[in-house]
Amino acid sequence: MDKSIEYIKSKINKTPEVGLILGSGLGDFADNIENKVVIKYGEFENFPISTVKGHSGELIFGNIGNLEVVAMKGRIHFYEGIGIEKVVYPTKVLCDLGIKTLIVTNAAGGANETFNPGDLMLISDHINFAGVNPLIGPNDDSVGPRFLDQSYAYDRDLRNTAKAVAKKLDMDLKEGVYMWFSGPTYETPAEVKFARIVGADAVGMSTVPEVIVANHRGVKVLGISCITNMAAGMLDKPLDHKEVIEVSNRVKNTFKNFITEILKEI
Repeated sequence: MDKSIEYIKSKINKTPEVGLILGSGLGDFADNIENKVVIKYGEFENFPISTVKGHSGELIFGNIGNLEVVAMKGRIHFYEGIGIEKVVYPTKVLCDLGIKTLIVTNAAGGANETFNPGDLMLISDHINFAGVNPLIGPNDDSVGPRFLDQSYAYDRDLRNTAKAVAKKLDMDLKEGVYMWFSGPTYETPAEVKFARIVGADAVGMSTVPEVIVANHRGVKVLGISCITNMAAGMLDKPLDHKEVIEVSNRVKNTFKNFITEILKEI
């Protein structure tokens, strides 16, 4: 970890205040960052490399207005098989670089019957259904508590800011609970029905471990899902990752504008 941070700091001259993790098909937001410094994931030791299409694998430092940011253009997923420690390693690096706020985004399947592909959903809470937690193991009390409170895993003030921005932009912003499945298989219709019964509005294969680690390190979190498809059983058709990328591309301008306006208010 120290070596990773030392290498990154040798390449940048300002400390980022906000970190962004950009989900499938949402990486184009990085185009809005000015005065870029780009570091490939494979440039330095220990930082894992994403293997999923739509995740290019770059750390992009720079500014949006007067705000210093760092964006992860591509994330690591638990289903890639490298272990939960590697999944959350990039998030730990971002937090230990000194960010105060983390914005996590993802492509998700809509489990709420009122949702439509292309909707953006503000994450109000999550359900960890993947059977793994990144804090399992010895705890470093200097980093965070052994037993982490998650009553407000998604910061209320940041959520209120996002809602105010959506209203200003006349956006139909949804809000709901995100449920984490391990993947890489899409959920079955029965699993999606179960998700609805227990209170999930969207399902996906990421985000939750990153949010847990950021909370553990005292970093405020804002989560946004792009509903790229209706989850299995909601419509009478099979699921395809191509649809995820296509819908993400369709809403990318709305997404970029929304996130940019939120950053102006932070």
